[in-house]
Amino acid sequence: MMRKSIVVNLVFILALALTLTGCSSKESSGTIKIATDASYAPMESMDKDKIVGFDVDFLAAVMKEAGLKYKLTNTGWDTMLTSVEQGTDYKLGISSVSITDERAVTYDYSIPYFESTNMIMVKEGSDIKSALDLKDKKVAVQNATTADILMSDIMGATNSKLSKYESNVLALMELDKGGVDAVVADIAIVREYMKNNPKKNFVGVMDTANFGVEYYGILLPKGSELKAKLDPAIKAVIENGTYATIYEKWLGEKPDTTNLLKAINK
Repeated sequence: MMRKSIVVNLVFILALALTLTGCSSKESSGTIKIATDASYAPMESMDKDKIVGFDVDFLAAVMKEAGLKYKLTNTGWDTMLTSVEQGTDYKLGISSVSITDERAVTYDYSIPYFESTNMIMVKEGSDIKSALDLKDKKVAVQNATTADILMSDIMGATNSKLSKYESNVLALMELDKGGVDAVVADIAIVREYMKNNPKKNFVGVMDTANFGVEYYGILLPKGSELKAKLDPAIKAVIENGTYATIYEKWLGEKPDTTNLLKAINK
């Protein structure tokens, strides 16, 4: 009788341990791993060992609205794109990722959450006034971005004067030391760099004729079920005023969401 009781207890303890292990595994898998390239201030950048920026605060608001747990990791641009495409580790990517037809072949996107365009940055006194003036100049872009796509179309993808870098930081450093005549990057990144480096006498050149409006979206693997949870949460954050507060904090002005809401609701 004693022996039978011991066996029963051991079976119970083993079953309990397996149940707890299962719960632990389930809780762990419930945390969504999200990749970013934290080199896009003010959208996402590193402050010592912490990722900060507009996208970071916006993501926090969206995930709270959706009731989802997550962990954001700075993986770099190329790793983010590859890992989200595979969908085995990182389930989402957020890093000022423009929604394009080319990327939509490989990825799914959330609804748009940010209106942007590309901008040219040059040194004061430059004769560059438009994107077409860059054809015979030395230009730096970040690899695999919309700036890369635009300038490859204008200059030619194999043009030796078009330098492609792993990050915008490296591209901006190249302009700073005089290695190129211009950098093309998202407008928020260019403006932030000029604001933080007023003594370097850089200027931004807008070209709405050649650089159209772009919208950022959260990147997902094809067929991801998370899109159904993210989209209504994004819309709620934009419409309830949280978005405007975050935008003003990081961009220094109130957002005009007219076009953004049209893009969301079309």
